[in-house]
Order: sequence, then C-alpha cells, then structure tokens
Amino acid sequence: MTEYLDIAGNTIAYDVTGQGPLVVLAHGMGDSRHSYRFVAPALAAAGYRVANVDIRGCGDSSFGWGGYSRTDIAGDLVAVVRHLGGPAVLIGQSISGGAATIAAATAPDLITGVIELAPFTRAQSFDLGGLVRVKRFRAGYLQLAQVLIRGSLANWKKYLDVAIPTKPADWHIELARIEAKLSEPGRMKVLQAMARTTPADAGRQLSNVTCPVLVIQGSADPDWADPRAEGERILADLPRGLGELAVIEGAGHYPHAQTPDEVLALALPFLARTLTNA
Repeated sequence: MTEYLDIAGNTIAYDVTGQGPLVVLAHGMGDSRHSYRFVAPALAAAGYRVANVDIRGCGDSSFGWGGYSRTDIAGDLVAVVRHLGGPAVLIGQSISGGAATIAAATAPDLITGVIELAPFTRAQSFDLGGLVRVKRFRAGYLQLAQVLIRGSLANWKKYLDVAIPTKPADWHIELARIEAKLSEPGRMKVLQAMARTTPADAGRQLSNVTCPVLVIQGSADPDWADPRAEGERILADLPRGLGELAVIEGAGHYPHAQTPDEVLALALPFLARTLTNA
C-alpha cells in the first residue's frame, strides 16, 4: 500500500515491504519507484525492510516543490529514514546517487551505507572527445539535449532505448507506464528541472562521507564515454578506503532494471556488512 510523507506541504510517496534492517530505494529523474520492481521484492525476501520512494515531483509524489537539486532530494530521503526509524542504507540511481551521498554526509547518524547506481555525484565537464569517439555516448547526449530544450517525451523514449541496451521482458508495459506518467501536466517540467541541476553539491560532500559506499556502473551506460573512469573518480574523492567500484558488463544507465540479478549479487553482501547491527 502506498504511504505518503508530508514535507512542508508537499508529499513523498513510498511503499514499505518486508521486515528487518531498513533499506531505502531512490530512482532517477523521469522515473518512479517502479524502476526497482525487480530489486525491491528480492531485498524484502532477503530479510530487509524496504522503503521504495518516489522522489519529489515523480511517480505518485507531488510536484510544485521549490527545487529539485540533489540537496533537496537528500533532505527528503533523510526525512523518510527518520520517519521510518533508521539507520538505513540508501540505494540511489543517477540523480539520487548524488542525493544519497549528500544524505550520508549530512546525516551520518541515520545512514550506515550508500549504494550508488550509475550516479551523477560529481560536477561534469564537457567531454567533446568522448562525443566524437563513443557512439552510445553521443546518441544519449543528443537525445537528452532535446529533452532539456524541448521537453520532448519522444526524445526521452529514444534516450531510454539507448540507456537500456537489453530490455527487460516487461519493457513494453513499463515504457507505457513511463509515458503515461510523464504525460501528466507538470511532470516533464520536473524532469527538465532535474536535468538542469548540477551534481556539484554532491561532489562537495564526497570528502565528508563516513560510511561505506558501493558504486555500480554499467559498461554500456550512455551518460559517460567511460563509465568505469567516472566511478573511479567518485572513489578518489571519497575518504580513502570507504569506496568500492563494480562495473556490470553490458549494463546501461538502469542496471537495477536491466540486470537486477547482478545488482543484487553486489548489493546483498554490502548490505550484510553495513546493516549487521541495525
């Protein structure tokens, strides 16, 4: 059953399943908690209490918020953890990977670990060389640029086609769900607002993180010319020894939807280490 947390007159929608130590899931822009439809039940079955969140402006959460930065999203995630009774491990994808970093740095008493899936956690420089050399990177960049400029749902769908190189069996159903949600008045504006934010706020907090961090990248992610290198840069900005990096071969920007078994194989040992005494 969907529950709602009121934050300053707006609402965050979330589902809670399972019993045990708390794990909070947060998706990327233009998506919803349904993105974790394969991972959430498996985590609950493994003995965790799983809170699957629609980040502000997305899914069943309200829109009309004052901002959509990673810092804003981090505050919501901390509020969810506090409301449900932490501590918790945060699993955040894309923009929510950066938000999870900020949450961990600013609420170390509540966040015992972070798993970042294809995260935007550092300020990005324009990679002209990568655009020239790497076809998938160029294709994704061009589609996202059209989304940012025109608010085009058609271009967002073309981006997703590149970002999920091997589609899950239910993709036609999931794509229809995404299309219906983004067709609601105001939802595309939220996606565009998130796309305009910078990950610099998350990058500034990397050195302040005190809990373990697992970064999971897909080798075929179109958001970077070299996804592994981006993951290595995140680890380099964390305090020494806190971060580890895994790269899933062939996965795109949504490894939790495209390769959920591989993500779970990496996440479950990490959760066992970081939530042992929770």
